[in-house]
Amino acid sequence: MARYLTKIPVLLLLFGVLLLAGCSGKADADEPKKVAVIISTLNNPWFVVLGESAAAQARELGYEAKIFDSQNNTALEADHFENAIASGYDAILFNPTDADGSVSNVMKAKAADVPVFCMDREVNSTEAATSQILSDSYSGCVAMGKYFVQKMNKKGKYVEILGLVGDNNTWSRSKGFHSVVDNYPDLKMVAQQSADFDRNKAMEVLESVLQAHPDIDAVFCGNDAMAMGAYQAVVAAGIADRVQVFGFDGADDVIKSINDGKIAATGMQYPVVMAQTAATYADEYFKGKRDFPQKMPVAVELVKQDNVKDYLATK
Repeated sequence: MARYLTKIPVLLLLFGVLLLAGCSGKADADEPKKVAVIISTLNNPWFVVLGESAAAQARELGYEAKIFDSQNNTALEADHFENAIASGYDAILFNPTDADGSVSNVMKAKAADVPVFCMDREVNSTEAATSQILSDSYSGCVAMGKYFVQKMNKKGKYVEILGLVGDNNTWSRSKGFHSVVDNYPDLKMVAQQSADFDRNKAMEVLESVLQAHPDIDAVFCGNDAMAMGAYQAVVAAGIADRVQVFGFDGADDVIKSINDGKIAATGMQYPVVMAQTAATYADEYFKGKRDFPQKMPVAVELVKQDNVKDYLATK
């Protein structure tokens, strides 16, 4: 009898281990699956729309969803991925901080069998994310370049303010723009500097550039937050009446500014479309689908003075 009693603590220990194992990892079949929405930064209203739309669509489809802010920091982004994997999230809807630096984070999720759907920004790998839903930034900025040439009458001095240098969107937009504008030798770029897609940094960058080049005629910005910062700088310098500012995103404040004659144009992206598509892809993945496009382009539309009313209070 005694030798059987000595086995009871061992059996209880084994039972406890099995119980704990059953409580960890991904949700049980009768519990809703969990979706992590990891966003590069929530310090930009455009990315707030992207993140909230993704989370809302995931919840609408019946899943739990939580938004994580990487604050444009790849190390913090890595922490979010590790936490999401360890906490049993079943999918990640992802807006990367860096096209190269974010690849390892996506690969960690893949190794843990957690699908990752990139939104708006891509990672430089075709083997990492399950799918990447991206704005067609290059084509959008080809159209922007054509309009820029028209508005400038093919001549003048301009400044280009770039976004994050590690984001492919920065270079897709710049290359699309220059593929047109560089064909006109009387259009002179006097400065090209990064402001990290940040409004305040863009204002500071342009204020500094204006000290050396006060006679510029235009500013092309890689996103709308920077366009608003650039506009603040030209207003402060007293030259807003002659310097045209061009943005990219389709943010509400820039759409209103175009309508008010302050900003010249922007490229309308569709964050809600990209976010909802990513959440829908996750839903389809949960239901067994595995054949997703590696890259899904979403068209960008040029918004300017003569069509801005079509875009007011839309998206």
